Amino acid sequence: MATTDLLARREKLLGTGTPLFYKEAVNIVRGEGVWLFDPDGQRYLDMYNNVPCVGHCHPHVVEAMHRQASTLNVHSRYLHEGVLDYAERLTGHHADELASVVFTCTGTEANEVAMSMARIATSGRGIICTDAAYHGNSAEVGKLTRASDADPEIRAIPYPQRYRPLQEDASESELTDLYLSEVRRAIDSFAANDVPFAGMLVCPILANEGLPDIPKGFMPKAAEIVRNAGGLFIADEVQAGFCRTGSWWGYEVMDFVPDIITMGKPMGNGLPLAGTVARTELVDAFRERKRYFNTFASSPLQAAVGMAVIEVIEAENLRESVTDVGEYLRTELSKLQPHCPPMAEIRGHGLFIGLEWVSDHDTKVPDREGATLFVNRLKEKGFLIGSAGSLGNVLKIRPPLVFSREHADLFLTAFAEIVEDVYGTTP
Repeated sequence: MATTDLLARREKLLGTGTPLFYKEAVNIVRGEGVWLFDPDGQRYLDMYNNVPCVGHCHPHVVEAMHRQASTLNVHSRYLHEGVLDYAERLTGHHADELASVVFTCTGTEANEVAMSMARIATSGRGIICTDAAYHGNSAEVGKLTRASDADPEIRAIPYPQRYRPLQEDASESELTDLYLSEVRRAIDSFAANDVPFAGMLVCPILANEGLPDIPKGFMPKAAEIVRNAGGLFIADEVQAGFCRTGSWWGYEVMDFVPDIITMGKPMGNGLPLAGTVARTELVDAFRERKRYFNTFASSPLQAAVGMAVIEVIEAENLRESVTDVGEYLRTELSKLQPHCPPMAEIRGHGLFIGLEWVSDHDTKVPDREGATLFVNRLKEKGFLIGSAGSLGNVLKIRPPLVFSREHADLFLTAFAEIVEDVYGTTP
């Protein structure tokens, strides 16, 4: 079926305006490793998709899914050793005190559980987020995306960054203090409005905000301020976790331990699997108050697939590979930077890279249109990335963890060709 016909059918069946990537939509019918294929056999190097953490259709994950689905899959109201084995393996990769987990199907649900858990533990309601947050789509979690002072229970602070800082002439330590003052101000605002404080929920590497260079010490010091005020600190690891950064968790990169962690997409490599990890007493209090039940969460199928993902990460040394390939890719991009006028900054961790796109380096005017153009030119050459960030001008590079130096070289060649074609400069 022609792409135009598919688009018309899609809008009729799914609703006009259902989101799609790229100016000319891509029809994907098959995936393998880091590659995606359209009906004509055209292949695309997937450098965006956070769902197939260990690669599209990884045989070990597919086999585990098939074996368990062929044996048993039921809801969570039966005993099943495989579920417990997986919970033990998963929490074993977290800090020692984070020993219990509530399984869900999506990151949205995991964040909703985390917010509820914090509110139960503190008897508070107020939650702090950033002013460019995205943590999910439900009515409650969605409040963080649309945060405003009109909602008495949500306060958004300017997200900490060094590129467009609160004060241009401030040192890094001064910036840290300025952004920490915003956390204190939000807590004081809750108190002034008689809203008991519950906690703060952020991605530890601020992925949705555009992977900014966070002033050193902000995360651990913010967590300390939150705890001293009686709240709990929640780290959303949906994008940062599962070795994406070269460490198992984004909170490790930022050198602190949260009170509650949420996880999502990469856990099941395409099977809906997510979860909230916390201290056992927090999980027990949540269970007592909420009696939470999810038909498809804590299932034998989820556990088998989740375990297979961890096994692949460990067996194939993907954490170490992510560190090596990510550093190589950033180094090589930095060599192209002098020849690419809009590329103002290269930032990120491991295989999660953001390229700040601007129309003028001195004024730092964001070039959202130019970022979109470059993303689409890459798509035409068979490389799929995205654009994101608070201003929509950050090129977002986030391939499956099995992405290698060989794949990086293919991308870098295409990148250089587009730079020469669009900007007339030869890298």
